[in-house]
Amino acid sequence: MQSLKMLYKIGKGPSSSHTMGPQYAAEYINENYPDASFVKVILYGSLALTGEGHGTDKVLKKTISAPNEIVLDIETKDLPHPNTLDFVIYDNNKNEIAKVRAMSIGGGEIRIEGVPAVTAPEVYPQKNFDEIKEYCLMHHLRLSDYVANYEGEAIFMFLKSVWEQMKMTVREGLAMEGVLPGGLEVERKAKYLYAQRHMDETPETRENRLVCAYAYAASEQNAGGGMITTAPTCGASGVLPAVLFYMQEKKGFTDFEIAKALAAAGIVGNVVKQNASISGAEAGCQAEIGTACSMAAAALAELHFMDLDQIEYAAENAMEHYLGLTCDPVCGLVQIPCIERNAVAAMRAINALSLANFLTSTRKVKFDTVVETMYQTGKDLKHHYRETSEGGLAVNYQALD
Repeated sequence: MQSLKMLYKIGKGPSSSHTMGPQYAAEYINENYPDASFVKVILYGSLALTGEGHGTDKVLKKTISAPNEIVLDIETKDLPHPNTLDFVIYDNNKNEIAKVRAMSIGGGEIRIEGVPAVTAPEVYPQKNFDEIKEYCLMHHLRLSDYVANYEGEAIFMFLKSVWEQMKMTVREGLAMEGVLPGGLEVERKAKYLYAQRHMDETPETRENRLVCAYAYAASEQNAGGGMITTAPTCGASGVLPAVLFYMQEKKGFTDFEIAKALAAAGIVGNVVKQNASISGAEAGCQAEIGTACSMAAAALAELHFMDLDQIEYAAENAMEHYLGLTCDPVCGLVQIPCIERNAVAAMRAINALSLANFLTSTRKVKFDTVVETMYQTGKDLKHHYRETSEGGLAVNYQALD
């Protein structure tokens, strides 16, 4: 598995697959073809169907140094990945000098066809949670210790910087008002939710309101093109910050303790990324929100110093109840139903923590099993339900008067 630095990426929303990935691919073209006179970019699959809503065309036009044209190809079906794009490079005489195929595989990571050097090296020899757990038990390690064992203590400085950005994203989102861009007229709600926190009658309703406010804050920042951290993606970037922001505020956990929790969450995200997918275009929203919920549950369990069985159960339980979740963004925007899903998943992660505390000894399903099941389920989903905006809520949505 790769470094956690490849999982947690800081950048602008609204989509790691549709904006961050294509931006990195365009930067690759700039670097390797500096003398290009003209570049034609052909978007396929999910990038063609929802790219305008996600801002793919805008980020490409802005990033590519040479004059360029963006073409949306919704007809081609035989693709190596649902998020595939071709760069056709021309010289001064309008002759085609190169054609580069890139795939945005989720979480802002890309693959360039025929260029293995683009893929970051693997730093963790273990391939799944069972292997990681066996290694940790053999060497008496917590998940955060396991991360330090392979990435060094310096990884916690990186994770603290990730946490600083997450906190900043939440705080900025709580201060924002107005309507999100894109034409759906979705109003920002985080500030309103946070302002109502003193009106709640019970600790439970106050907790729900605050966690939702923090999730909305981060998700609305993402939808508005603000700076966020992939966790594991842009579209699911509100879940993990919400629960950790709330727990630090409620119980006073230090930034270093939060960094350790992010390490545990990162391992869970890495296992999904290695053995399944974190791309909504490849496996539906279960791959994004489901993984984010698992990461958040694992982070909370690590934060509360639960053992490996409890951490595994929290992560498994969180993912299990998102199996089959479709990715059906209205108008290709990361707004409906994406923002609400982040808030619901954040609350569900806290519920998974409670169940892990009560019921771990009765568990029957391994985390690796639910990851494999999620991927199989994602492959079985019709393409209409995998970030194409051709099915589900995306086609049935009608604005309320």
